[in-house]
Amino acid sequence: MGRRSKSSDRWLKEHFADPFVQRAQREGWRSRAVYKLEEIDRRARLLKPGQTCLDLGAAPGAWSQYARLRVGRSGRIVATDILAIRELAGVEFVQGDFREEAVFGELLRRLPGRQVDLVLSDMAPALSGVDVIDQPRSLDLAELALDLAARVLKPGGAALIKVFQGAGLRELVESARKGFARVRLVKPTASRSRSPEMYLLAMQFRLV
Repeated sequence: MGRRSKSSDRWLKEHFADPFVQRAQREGWRSRAVYKLEEIDRRARLLKPGQTCLDLGAAPGAWSQYARLRVGRSGRIVATDILAIRELAGVEFVQGDFREEAVFGELLRRLPGRQVDLVLSDMAPALSGVDVIDQPRSLDLAELALDLAARVLKPGGAALIKVFQGAGLRELVESARKGFARVRLVKPTASRSRSPEMYLLAMQFRLV
């Protein structure tokens, strides 16, 4: 096995020294990302008992893990990702790329009609570190998540979608405003300050 680069060593040291990483390990969460959702949920009151939630890009499963607790036994979580995740009690998982017809069809089969209260998407592309490459890729994923939300959400439903700051973000926000009464960008404390990631929070979905 080849030696890790200096940048890889630096990232690993920073990662394991991260207080959110350490806290997630202590508390049994699958990743530090849970604290991003927890903070936004606490402020916006997104998740409630009995809801149906669709989690896009779910691996390794922290958001589904948190959502499962919040919706309770009467709620339902359907999650999907290209990557496999370890089984989570009470979470229905569909592995694959939802851009593919078979995977998309399976999601719609499990969620017929408009029965979803909340769409979550923490999807991000494999980052190259080059903004002009990463930004269009992340924007494409955010657009796909927003389009899928428009297909499955109940009137009054909500979507929380990872976005990156940069070209095209303003247009994405304007597109969201056509279908949701309340739209804003949020950056939770657990998002690293140097990261361009933010979250598009769209609430009160309306059929158009």
